[in-house]
Amino acid sequence: MNNTYQIYLISDSTGETLDRIFLALKAQFKNFNYKIHSYSFIRTQNQISKIVDILNNQTNSIILYTIVDVDLANFLLKKSERYKIPCFSVLGDLIINFSKILNQKATHVPSGQHTLNEEYYDRIDAIQFTMNHDDGNSINDLEKSDVILLGVSRTSKTPTSIYLANRGLKTSNIPLVNENSVPELLKKKPKISCVVGLTTEPARLLDLRKNRMNSLKESEPIDYTNLETISQEVEKAKQTFKKYNWPVIDVTRKSVEETAASIIKIHEIYKNNEQ
Repeated sequence: MNNTYQIYLISDSTGETLDRIFLALKAQFKNFNYKIHSYSFIRTQNQISKIVDILNNQTNSIILYTIVDVDLANFLLKKSERYKIPCFSVLGDLIINFSKILNQKATHVPSGQHTLNEEYYDRIDAIQFTMNHDDGNSINDLEKSDVILLGVSRTSKTPTSIYLANRGLKTSNIPLVNENSVPELLKKKPKISCVVGLTTEPARLLDLRKNRMNSLKESEPIDYTNLETISQEVEKAKQTFKKYNWPVIDVTRKSVEETAASIIKIHEIYKNNEQ
């Protein structure tokens, strides 16, 4: 018996929303074998028919879709029902309910979240700013940062910064070797922006650094992969965070998304206190 499910993600836009929702969904099931088939920018009945015809010859098929055009969504539902294929909208009920609550009709415009408006361009600016301020670069204009991350090497500063940038936050990240690594501007004005310290358990950090060196196929600097030295680094970093009263997040068992969510909450508190 084939227990692998064929998951069809059908979207009238980029499919990003579906990807994220399915990621959250599958995390709830331990024994779930699947293969994903993604279809983006599906906006005609002919496209729908071709996809569903393929599914008709497969077993264990499931359709998840985000299609805002009501007629097209209904067409997909009828086709899948005819072939007895489970088919679920991940936005349909939400749009209907919000329409009732807000007492207005939805636009039903595909890719509405990708409109080239002010919010979109702010996000692009944030990404560009963050890339220019990665790993301690361009520290002369730190005051323009929405968020400043500090931490010793391999505490996920860069991926977290990029994630935050995609949420529209201009983020600078600074590697911390000791207190001398803290830019003078931050020492004088430690609350110039929302500053967050990232830390992790030394043993976990040791593993990350060894894997990093192995992937680069380089010899290991003694101090960089020495547990005692790493423990001292982590402790000194914590002391620095405490000295300047910066909030700290332990990233040891956190994904980048979880770390970013915590930082966003801290940033919201910071902004409210500034007002």
